[in-house]
Amino acid sequence: MIRLILIAIFLFFFFLISIPLFLIEWLLGKISMNARHRSSRFIVASAFRMCMLIAGVKVEVTGKENIPEGACLFVANHNGFFDILVSYVVTKKVMGFISKKEIKKVPLLNIWMYYVNCLFIDRENIREGLKTILKAAECIKSGISIFVFPEGTRSKTGKMAPFKEGSMKMAEKSNGIIVPVALTGTAEILEKSFPRIKSGTVTIDYGTPINTNEMSREEKKFLGAYTQQKIQEMLDKRVS
Repeated sequence: MIRLILIAIFLFFFFLISIPLFLIEWLLGKISMNARHRSSRFIVASAFRMCMLIAGVKVEVTGKENIPEGACLFVANHNGFFDILVSYVVTKKVMGFISKKEIKKVPLLNIWMYYVNCLFIDRENIREGLKTILKAAECIKSGISIFVFPEGTRSKTGKMAPFKEGSMKMAEKSNGIIVPVALTGTAEILEKSFPRIKSGTVTIDYGTPINTNEMSREEKKFLGAYTQQKIQEMLDKRVS
């Protein structure tokens, strides 16, 4: 319980000092968007790193050599809130997450999400959802990686729900590179111990990149299922 309170206190002061930081980041963007991308990423990653430190989270990483030099689409399973923190801190790329539209209404948080290139998707509106997917593809083309959890929501059982095939269109319409990501241990930190935060070790494995440009049209129809299978294989390897 103490860890949860300490994180809440830290976030309160972080968002308090964020108000002048927003102005600085806005002015920086007028000079150089690339500089703002990197500055905002550093600030948010530092805040995430502090939350992980307070929570007592340690991270084991494998497959970092599979992360390409350029922008790509990272696709991962989703177990808990700390998936986002761990992924953002460890990946060390200028990248944004695909988030549900409801988060866009959260004051201050939504501004930081805008500055770190997050996109909001309306799952109930197919047309608006497609616009977000196309915008994500443009981000990748411009050098900003995108991180997505195609299950659509956190798993409460530890088993992955079927991936939404539409999420894969981001890769097809950009540079075609997908990096499968397997996360384990994040739900144990918060979701399974709430209202306590339980310290522990989480793992993040980056799999071999999938080049959709080398796949047939028929194979692309089931790209979500194919990527999910690759992630499941990494998860199974962790258990065995």
